[in-house]
Amino acid sequence: MQATVKSYLENLKLGEIQVHENMAVFPLFAAGNGGPSYLTLKEALDKKLITVTEIAEAGSVPELKVANSADLFVLLLDGEELAGAKQNRVLNTSILMRGKSEAVIPVSCTEAGRWAYTSAGFHESGNIMARSIRSSKTRSVSESLRTAKSYRSNQGQVWNEISRLHEQAGSASPTGAMQDAYQQRAKDLDQYFQAFACQPKQQGLLVFVNGEVAGMDVLSQAPTYELIHPKLVKSYAMDALVQKAAAPAVPAPEKARAFVAEAAACEGSTFASTGAGTDHRFQSTRVVGSALEVDGHVIHLAFFRTEGGTETGRISSYTLRRQFRQTRGSDTPQE
Repeated sequence: MQATVKSYLENLKLGEIQVHENMAVFPLFAAGNGGPSYLTLKEALDKKLITVTEIAEAGSVPELKVANSADLFVLLLDGEELAGAKQNRVLNTSILMRGKSEAVIPVSCTEAGRWAYTSAGFHESGNIMARSIRSSKTRSVSESLRTAKSYRSNQGQVWNEISRLHEQAGSASPTGAMQDAYQQRAKDLDQYFQAFACQPKQQGLLVFVNGEVAGMDVLSQAPTYELIHPKLVKSYAMDALVQKAAAPAVPAPEKARAFVAEAAACEGSTFASTGAGTDHRFQSTRVVGSALEVDGHVIHLAFFRTEGGTETGRISSYTLRRQFRQTRGSDTPQE
């Protein structure tokens, strides 16, 4: 594992456990607020400092155009959802956009049944992709980086898993939109959010569902984490809702520390980020993760527990390449 990320993981501190029904959260604290200052996606959109649009009138499923007019960096977080334009999308990786810059960013569609404009640009939906889907997306993006040097996901797999999420959540959507599952289970998700209040100086969370590790997210700035905390809690809570089992025993801190150590032991690969810094990818038999590093500082990292090293619908390099050809420049969603 890359030394900066490994050291960052090894110096994480656990807070006091919080529990609600079948979900448990250990707040995470890092050593200081390192790295450059940045705005969140929501802050930048609310202040009209960035615009997010289709790359052209015809659009392209796996790509969007972002223009940052601010002097500051803007953080686009892996799994954050953008709603509007021709179809809703999520970020395929975390990107720290430089001030006064434009970029074409890699995304995945979260609304398979729509390919028509509802607005000229995108707004922030208030959601981060459900943890289970985000985990498998992370694995497929990492695979595409290794085989095709591209931040593409397995789009067909994303659509299939969103469809399964609706089945499990008892929700429905005329366009297969992930956003509709969140809206229709909003009251239940809010109960989880109320139970997991953000703690002073908290920078991340490590989550258990049904007594087993689901994953963790950490950000470099505590004030930024506080803004994103509600979306991250909902992302993990969606898994807890649809996987609800009898209330398990409360996990011990040692089990949480063991997962952090397991993450720190993962093998890693390094790639140029779409924005500033370096994108690190990590994988072991039962863990998959990523980290964005800028000027020697970890800006965001996320690690997830996977099932026996495989995800539902995991695909071959050949299928990935075929998927990339079908979605590149297409004017309709395709698997």
